[in-house]
Amino acid sequence: MELTTFTEKDFDQLIGWINSPELNYLWGGPSYKFPLTRRQITRHCRQREVSPFLFQVNGENIGFVELYRISPQHYRICRVFISDDYRGQGLSKQMLMLLSDKARTEFGCLLLSLAVFGHNQIARRSYESLGFKVTAIEKGTRSYGGEMWDLVRMEKWLTESYSV
Repeated sequence: MELTTFTEKDFDQLIGWINSPELNYLWGGPSYKFPLTRRQITRHCRQREVSPFLFQVNGENIGFVELYRISPQHYRICRVFISDDYRGQGLSKQMLMLLSDKARTEFGCLLLSLAVFGHNQIARRSYESLGFKVTAIEKGTRSYGGEMWDLVRMEKWLTESYSV
């Protein structure tokens, strides 16, 4: 298991994974419009604050995750995704453990934060199991398909390392 740098040669695979308007919004929030395009990905990933990664297991790309620099020691985890064939196996947790280690050791991160939609209980439980704590709940601040979605903000201080 490893995280590798996401590059232009990987764009088509990501586009294939994000295959519905709802999944696009769950994954990318308002930053991306469906259908996902190479142009949107290029524009987003060119931002200096964005560090995108692919998650590989046995040499196969199975997930995507991003670090977004808030300040020199604070990064936000964004756009967490595990491909359909690998969901339900605890691999997102493994990916996030690798990302936490990378954030701390390679980026000098002390504080990791993230936001998750309130109804995404599976993701929220996964983040909580990794030590993330809820810091705020923004009620009805996002909308999709005529529904208002809560946004749960979470964070974790990186004072320990993980072994995968």
